Amino acid sequence: MSDPHAPAALPSSIEQTLQLLTGAGYVADRALATVLHLSLRMGRPLFLEGEAGVGKTEIAKVLSQTLGRDLIRLQCYEGLDLAAAVYEWNYPAQMVEIRVSEAAGDTDHTSLSKSIFEDRFLIKRPVLQALEPSLKGPPVFLIDELDRADEAFEAFLLEVLSEYQVTIPELGTIKAEEPPIVIITTNRTREIHDALKRRCLYHWVDYPNAKRELEIVRTKVPGASDVLTGEIVAFVQKLRAEDDLFKQPGVAETLDWATALSELNEIALDPDMATDTLGVLLKYQDDIERVRGSRLKQIIDEIRKEDPNKAQPMPMV
Repeated sequence: MSDPHAPAALPSSIEQTLQLLTGAGYVADRALATVLHLSLRMGRPLFLEGEAGVGKTEIAKVLSQTLGRDLIRLQCYEGLDLAAAVYEWNYPAQMVEIRVSEAAGDTDHTSLSKSIFEDRFLIKRPVLQALEPSLKGPPVFLIDELDRADEAFEAFLLEVLSEYQVTIPELGTIKAEEPPIVIITTNRTREIHDALKRRCLYHWVDYPNAKRELEIVRTKVPGASDVLTGEIVAFVQKLRAEDDLFKQPGVAETLDWATALSELNEIALDPDMATDTLGVLLKYQDDIERVRGSRLKQIIDEIRKEDPNKAQPMPMV
C-alpha cells in the first residue's frame, strides 16, 4: 500500500505540468508551464511579474492543491520586518518563565537565560515555517507582492533564497532539509534588485488573449451563458486595448463581472445592467465615468457588429 502521507511526485515533463495546471482549473499557456516545470525540477524560485489580477498568486495555490503541499504565504507590505516575516520571541511567556523560576528560588541566571530562548518560546512566521520539514514534502512558499516591501527586506531574502537558511542569534542557523517550492510575485510598482532575480527563474504573466480568457471564464464561471461569456470577454479585451484607463481590468475582475451578471440572470450584455455593475469590473471612479453611458453602449454595439452571430438580449414580455 502507498503511504498516504508521502509527498506527491513533481511533474516529470512540460506536458504533465500543463495537465497539472489545467486539472486544477488554471488555464495556462505552454510558456508558463515550461518555466514552472523547470523551476520545480531545478529547485529554483519562480519569479512571476505582471499586472495585478492576471493570476500570479493563483499559481502557488494550484501547486499547493495539486501536489498536496502546505501553502505558506508571506504577504509583503511597506514596513515588513523580521518579526512579522521570520520570527519573534514570545516575550510574555518568557517573562512568566522568569517569574516562576525566581519564585522557585532558581538563581542560576546563565541557565535561565538559555532556557528562555528555547524553541518553545519561538513564534515562527512564514519564512521560518517554510524551512521546516513536513511529511507532505517541502511546502509551497508564496512571497506575494514583493515590490510592496522595502529594499532592506528584499536584501534579507538573498540569504533565504541562496542557502534556504535563517540565522537566529540565540539559536544559531536553521537550514531547510529540503528547499521549499518558492513562488515570488510582483506587480512591478518598483524594480526588484538584480541580485535577487538572478537566484530565480523569471516569467512575465501577461493579460490573456481573447481565446484563453474565454476559456478561463467558461472554466471558472460555468453558469454563465455562452453569449454573456463571449460578450464580457470581448468587452474587456476592448477596454484593455485603450490607453486612457487608469487601471485596466485583470482576469480576476473579468471573472467577478461574469459571476455578478450571471447571478443577476443576464444572458447577454445589457447596457443598463452593465452600467450598474461597472464597479465590479473597474475599481476607479474616473475609469467608470469614462466608460459608462454612450461609450459603454458603443463598445457593445461594436462587439455585436464584429460578430453578428452573437445573440441579442431577449425582449421583455
